[in-house]
Amino acid sequence: MSNYKIDTLCVQAGYQPKSGEARIPPVVQSTTFFYEKTKDMADLFDLKSDGYFYSRLANPTVAAFENKVAALEGGVCAIGCSSGMAATSLAVFTVAGAGDNIVASSAIYGGSYNLFSTTLPKLGIECRFFDPDSPAEEIEKLIDGKTRLIFTETIANPAIIVLDFDKIAAIAKKHGVLFAVDNTLATPVLCRPKDFGANIVIHSSSKYLDGHAAALGGVIVDCGNFVFEGNDRYHSFNTPDESYHGLVYAQLPVAFGTKCRAQMMRDFGAVMSPQNGFISYIGCDTLALRMERHSENAKKVAAYLSAHPKIEWINHPSLKENKYHKTAQKYLPRGQGGMMSFGIKGDVEKCAAFMEALKMITQETHVADVRSCVLHPASTTHRQLSAEDLKKAGVPYNLIRLSVGIENAEDIIADLEQALKKV
Repeated sequence: MSNYKIDTLCVQAGYQPKSGEARIPPVVQSTTFFYEKTKDMADLFDLKSDGYFYSRLANPTVAAFENKVAALEGGVCAIGCSSGMAATSLAVFTVAGAGDNIVASSAIYGGSYNLFSTTLPKLGIECRFFDPDSPAEEIEKLIDGKTRLIFTETIANPAIIVLDFDKIAAIAKKHGVLFAVDNTLATPVLCRPKDFGANIVIHSSSKYLDGHAAALGGVIVDCGNFVFEGNDRYHSFNTPDESYHGLVYAQLPVAFGTKCRAQMMRDFGAVMSPQNGFISYIGCDTLALRMERHSENAKKVAAYLSAHPKIEWINHPSLKENKYHKTAQKYLPRGQGGMMSFGIKGDVEKCAAFMEALKMITQETHVADVRSCVLHPASTTHRQLSAEDLKKAGVPYNLIRLSVGIENAEDIIADLEQALKKV
């Protein structure tokens, strides 16, 4: 299916039934699987053959979703996880351990920032943050012999910074470091990170992939374009894994994905449930249609807010005056998504008054589904960050995050208008 357009892949990729089988993947709600021959199971445990033996590692329903996302991102495999945070964590643990470090953009989702700044150091993994707008030479100073991963977001949540892929990809390639991108807010419909040098792509599938705020999940995509063999940075890929009878991951056709599933998913068990895999699979069917509508609506809403006297500033790449407009035209030409941030003139109390006055648009700790919603990150998702860290993350106190849904754009604007009148 590699020759099909992204719109077709959304509908057709991931699962091909045989004659007489269900047209869409059935929910295989089973923890375990039956085999007649002992050797068949032994080969599965030794990774000598493909199949299913326990849903903590792989499940047919989840596999259909994994295959669909891998096809959308142009990857060689995908791994469904219990949440986006689980996906990010497992991706890091696959390559980094105590004494290692990762380098990450400071303008990332608050949960990821806390994982990197607070939890990973407790496990001996250091994170070195960089301003995504910094010149390449400044970012390169953070990389040393112990650096195992560069982590960024295509569209930063909630700062709405568009990643300069060429800059980061060049740094990663120069130093032989794995380049991982969280593509949650762009989705492969608007941007495929592999096309711009990324090696690993991560999604919180709870967002646009599912699209309906119905199924928690995450997914890791191995793009299959990084050479681990002979790379001194990745000792664990080039030495035998005794838990699999001396298997050397760097010598496998799919190195990262196999190690991530065989080691990390095996030991942490942060697996996606079959039911959530099913919901996420059918959610992806309409992904291309929804992303087009999200982008169109957001463009109209951004234009309206940019001209409103009570709005101090607004960030959405569709606006020609936006700092990242040209970058977005390069990497996100099909649309810039439904996420934006803006600042109400005044203090936090005015932000609260505005959000509480909204009628259709709701306050939620969520983004990127069919319904429009708002949040005040400084007091919620980024609440744990210090004033200094909030500044680094591009989250001023008057920032309101707006996730524009697929309702009629005129109704969204009307709700914003009546709420702003009450500020």
